Formats: sequence, C-alpha cells, structure tokens
Amino acid sequence: MEDTIAFKIRLAAEGDVPALHALIEASVRGLQAGDYTPAQIEGALGTVLGLDTQLIRDRTYFVAEAPFVAEVAGDAKALDQNANERIALAGCGGWSKRKTLFGADRGPGREPELLDPAMDAAKVRAIFVHPRFARMGLGSLILSTVEEAAREAGFTRYEMGSTLTGVPLYRLKGYMEVQRIGVPLWNGEALPVVKMVKEAR
Repeated sequence: MEDTIAFKIRLAAEGDVPALHALIEASVRGLQAGDYTPAQIEGALGTVLGLDTQLIRDRTYFVAEAPFVAEVAGDAKALDQNANERIALAGCGGWSKRKTLFGADRGPGREPELLDPAMDAAKVRAIFVHPRFARMGLGSLILSTVEEAAREAGFTRYEMGSTLTGVPLYRLKGYMEVQRIGVPLWNGEALPVVKMVKEAR
C-alpha cells in the first residue's frame, strides 16, 4: 500500500470496542515483539496494554479509519458495516483529563480523579497502529490530533507512559524521558514503561 493513503480521524464510539480490542492486540503482537518477550506481551495485553473505555465515555479517544483492506479486516475484524464504503480501523489513540497514566480497564494503578489543566499535564494514552499501516505517518497523525484536542481543553503540558517501541517516535516529537517504570504483570513478568513529558508549544 502506498504512503498516500487518506486516513480519517474521528472520535471512538462504544460500538468500536470489539474492533479496538482486536486492533490493539494485532498492534502489540505485530509491532512490539522486538522490544518485549512473548511472556511480557501475554502478561500485558488487556491490562497494561489495552483499551481504557473511560476515554471513550469522556470523548477523548480517537480512531483512524482507512479504506477497507481485506487482509487487515481479516486480522482486526474492524469493519464499519453501515458505511457506503467498507472501512478498516488502522489506528487509535487518545488523551485523558484523568490521573491514570496508562493501562486498560483492568490495568494497575487506576486513578479516575480529574486533572486541573492549570497545574497538571494531560495524559497521552494508548496510541496503537495496525501493522498493515505502520510507517505511514499514522502514529504521528494520531499524536498531533490528541495533542491538539488536549490543548483545546486548556492543557499546556503532556505526559505519557510509553512502550519501548514508541520511545523513538515520541523523542522526535519533543517528548523527554523522565522515568523508567517496571510494571508487574499477572504472570510474574514485568513490563518496562517509559514516562515521558512535553511542553505544549
């Protein structure tokens, strides 16, 4: 597929949840295997790495759609059956006005309290790209969309818990590493996560 693909960004809806779970799993297994062991990936999926549906309810989570590609839908089952043209979910990501830094609905250390834009950094959350659409600039597009939405909500700083895989991109986008965290997993493994911060321009 050519790099000129026209992605469409929209807010995620409750009806996207099954496709998002499949998309995130495909992304983690397909793109993060070079940075994490199979045991770490198995232990992290659905807890540290996964979907936080609170972001959908808060209307701060986005999906990126692409014209339907058969092999993508076969993996991710990400179809918009109501559209005139069949669509595949190519990526997703969001931001949060709550204190939780990373993790899915069943993730560790959830903090649902609201942040103060005057004092706190917006949390950049759960950016994933389907392997079929990797290295097409989609991660950068989702990140810029997320940052702009948080900025419009009054935030002037961003903070994230990045996977090792995401660190190079976020460094290029102006994020600075401040801490490395080893998150304990249910299977006895630990997942390295990198806390990164950025000032809004």
